Amino acid sequence: MSRRLVSSLARLAVIGLVGVGMSGCIGEDLRHGYQIDQAALATVKPGMSAEQVLQILGTPSTVSTVGNKSWYYITQNTRRTVLFLGEQVEDQKVTAVYFSAGFKVERVALYGLQDGKVFDFIERTTPTSGADRAFLSQLFRGLTRYEPFGSGQSNVPGANRGM
Repeated sequence: MSRRLVSSLARLAVIGLVGVGMSGCIGEDLRHGYQIDQAALATVKPGMSAEQVLQILGTPSTVSTVGNKSWYYITQNTRRTVLFLGEQVEDQKVTAVYFSAGFKVERVALYGLQDGKVFDFIERTTPTSGADRAFLSQLFRGLTRYEPFGSGQSNVPGANRGM
């Protein structure tokens, strides 16, 4: 084999390996939560018991916290365009089964992405006003406004009138 042929094959092999490696970085479609079976959902009718709904649809994704009168089956389809980057929500459906006082099905409702706001179930953090500034800027701000005996001002309305 000639040297030119060997170098061409080596280049082709390297390009092939790079192509195979990069193919793992191409995006993917992800499905989260309860995947709705339309045929099973059509069998859920008003007046059915909660046990019958459990047999047909299975365990709900979440249950209402007040009164335990609603079950929610949540599904979410997301797309990740490049591996290891964030996901964009493409579709979200919430199937809600509402029960009456005797735990009989009152109605079934389907809510889509257009019916509400997408929120992150996993993050579990609450934003605070302190997060707006960096730690060091908060620290230096506190040092420059040091008042060892207080400011002399009270937060109670009318408390400083006699001064």
